[in-house]
Amino acid sequence: MARYIGPVCRLCRREAKKLYLKGDRCYGPKCAIERRNVPPGQHGQTRTKLSTYGVQLREKQRAKRIYGVLERPFRRYFARADRYVGVTGTVLLQLLERRLDNMVYRIGFASSRRQARQFTRHNMILVNGQRVNIPSYQVRVGDKIALSPSAQQLRIIQENLQMSERRGRKAWIGYNAGEFTATFQQVPSREDLGDIDVREQLIVELYSK
Repeated sequence: MARYIGPVCRLCRREAKKLYLKGDRCYGPKCAIERRNVPPGQHGQTRTKLSTYGVQLREKQRAKRIYGVLERPFRRYFARADRYVGVTGTVLLQLLERRLDNMVYRIGFASSRRQARQFTRHNMILVNGQRVNIPSYQVRVGDKIALSPSAQQLRIIQENLQMSERRGRKAWIGYNAGEFTATFQQVPSREDLGDIDVREQLIVELYSK
């Protein structure tokens, strides 16, 4: 299973925006954007004017990096979204939001999508009572996501849940704190995804050429 294993703060610097790839670190003074907000590489501080294609490409790259998806599966998500009835860009984001690793992050079990992917691969996540270790698994409305009994005792899980409580939970997810479970109640609208700083229409234009 292919995945990016390089330094993730470099990705935020390349996009010149916080992608929240390292959990709590992204909210503090150690964030790479706070310390050195220039693109990586020896030509990082050189000012360049992006073409129309360059602007579209940056939006696509930003969406891929936020959700931790590489090019080939991202293209498949777009192809699926293009077949659905509705606004293609919004449907694309909704499909990405329904990934199991993203849901684990949204619930608060993990501090980042990258950590959520690790938890999923390590058999720490149950969907409707069954272990699922596929990060790209598409969660459906009504599915119940839970932590395995052994994972509930981990200190890092407790810290992540406390952190997510302080930042607030999403309206489309029903959370049961006593049982370490959450229910996917509805597919979020584009307005619900206000924290995803992506102009998805530019991605549609890029792939529609």
